[in-house]
Amino acid sequence: MYAVYTLLTILAFVVASPWFAWQAFRHHKYVGSLGQRLGRLPVGINVDEDASVWVHAVSVGEVLAARALIPDLRRRYPHLRIFLSTTTRTGQQVAQQRVPDADGVFYFPLDLPFSVRRTLDRIRPHLFVMVETEIWPTLLRACRARGVKTALVNGRISARSYPRYRLIRPVLRRVLADVDRFCMQSEESARRVIDIGAPLDRVSVTGSLKFDALEVPGPMTGASGPDRVLRYFRVREGRPVLIAASTLDGEEGPVLAAFREVQRGEPDALLVVAPRHPERFDEVTARARAEGFRVARRSALPIDAEPRAEVVVLDTIGELARLFQVATAVFVGGSLVNAGGHNILEPAVFGKPVVFGPHMQNFAEIAAMFLENGAAVQVDSPRGLTETLVALTRDPVQRASLGAAARALVAANRGARERTLDVLAALLPPGTPRGGVVMPFRRAQ
Repeated sequence: MYAVYTLLTILAFVVASPWFAWQAFRHHKYVGSLGQRLGRLPVGINVDEDASVWVHAVSVGEVLAARALIPDLRRRYPHLRIFLSTTTRTGQQVAQQRVPDADGVFYFPLDLPFSVRRTLDRIRPHLFVMVETEIWPTLLRACRARGVKTALVNGRISARSYPRYRLIRPVLRRVLADVDRFCMQSEESARRVIDIGAPLDRVSVTGSLKFDALEVPGPMTGASGPDRVLRYFRVREGRPVLIAASTLDGEEGPVLAAFREVQRGEPDALLVVAPRHPERFDEVTARARAEGFRVARRSALPIDAEPRAEVVVLDTIGELARLFQVATAVFVGGSLVNAGGHNILEPAVFGKPVVFGPHMQNFAEIAAMFLENGAAVQVDSPRGLTETLVALTRDPVQRASLGAAARALVAANRGARERTLDVLAALLPPGTPRGGVVMPFRRAQ
């Protein structure tokens, strides 16, 4: 099985190489990271080949979830180095900027025997931790052969991926046998991972690390640190600020149309659009200008001044989460088009009213929780988005109600970090584990 998988991986890489080359030429993706993906890590990564804990997070969302664990992993395992890998360039940038407790950050290797072997030889992990749904057969098999403990944390199996996983259940059962523990976000994800082959006695429901990864709001000074972005948005009191977060192709049009309607009642309103993918910054800027708006890019804004533009394109990495503080209302993208939605917790922690579209499959449990508790608004169409944003802009009571419910819900759902750490401590004892015992998941009778 593994020989066939390796052959197919190599063939897929060869077939996709023209696309990778185009991405490197057009958007500078993968430039400078190929060596690391082949297992040749930077010289400064674990020069002394110390034993370690290796945490892998694909992109920005997973990196922010991993951030909730890494400081405690350092405290619990003071004799081990802590390393963090990512797959995407944006994940790499956020990891380097916002995870100072990691001893090193590098790109995840291709799941091929030689690149996996080189990486393991350098990192020398005692524990390999995968964030969310990361299943790499060659790496997991190599970890098992070397006696490296493995865990999937903050795990979830989305409604979209579940049927595909079931189609290859006989293969997955063999791969999942190489994972020592599964820490799942919800009972539904736990049932799904068991159904596709995870051993029942290795699965626990620990909750979502995304709640614990959120930074508790403090005084909004914006003088330094992560809040420095606020110095570029010295918005006067009473000026409505709408933020469209992590938008995808097909969403900026409806967002700009909705903003046009908001301006009819609030002519001085400001819209901040944060495209999900950096390569779309130019496209979104051009689209907003073509619609007749005065547009500026965040990177061109003067410091300690109020933006004079009507629309600002957030063309920076790692600033969006802190910028939610100035929002009047937030639309979370990836949800008006069928992409599964994005994280709604970051605006919620600041008590901001959150709006999302009909496609929230990737965050189904969290979205349902927010809707049930009156902590968010779901719209089913561009027209619904327009009506909702106009109403929220005009109704401070509704905004306050939604925001207060969202903040309370975030506070009530913290705790996944300690439960996850207790599972990891049972897997790799650090000495004297803290916290209580997390019971394995049991299927309802």
